Amino acid sequence: MRLARVAIDILRPVPLGPLTLRTRTLRPGKRVALLETVMMAGNQEVLVARGWRIATLAGGPVVTHDGNGVARRIAAAAAPPLLPAEAQAPRFPGGHVDGYLSDIEWRFVTGKFAEPGPCRVWARPRIPLLPGEELSPMCRTLLLADSGSGVSMALDPMAFIFINVDLTVILQRDPAGDWLLLDAVTTTGGSGTGLAQTMLSDAAGMVGTGIQTLLISPR
Repeated sequence: MRLARVAIDILRPVPLGPLTLRTRTLRPGKRVALLETVMMAGNQEVLVARGWRIATLAGGPVVTHDGNGVARRIAAAAAPPLLPAEAQAPRFPGGHVDGYLSDIEWRFVTGKFAEPGPCRVWARPRIPLLPGEELSPMCRTLLLADSGSGVSMALDPMAFIFINVDLTVILQRDPAGDWLLLDAVTTTGGSGTGLAQTMLSDAAGMVGTGIQTLLISPR
């Protein structure tokens, strides 16, 4: 079995300090199983994640679509753009770039930091999430996909806040290698809610998608 989907609800900011995680199986099974993890800071829940594990199928069919959205069955997905040679240092007006943003290596194909609009950017972690532990494909994807709304910001961050209250990642297959391509776009509906959608790819092609619900508010 493999983790195919993880949905995270961010109940409140996760503080720096000791955290406790409690994991249980909500729905056991041989073909599908649902897991839940609750993160606690003291006696307060700060984050809840649920993940579907699905049985693997060796040699299963691969179905993708062409540029017009027409489904087609092929051996492999279309190859993504090549990895740019130069990395770009993170930069956001009035933003905090030390820590997470600086500990990810960013290589933009289209768009750039502090430039509103859709973007395509390769990314990989510079350090492990936990010392001495290798990142699983889903962990690496979650770590990077949470940046979809940031790199594709649609509004001036000095005038608006756009905070994601959740993150859902669905992987049709596990990404290979350290690098992940985020093809991200953010839209807003004029009512205080936004949507960030990120297509996720590795060097061989598309692996899944990430979706974030955004709170939009003037500063």
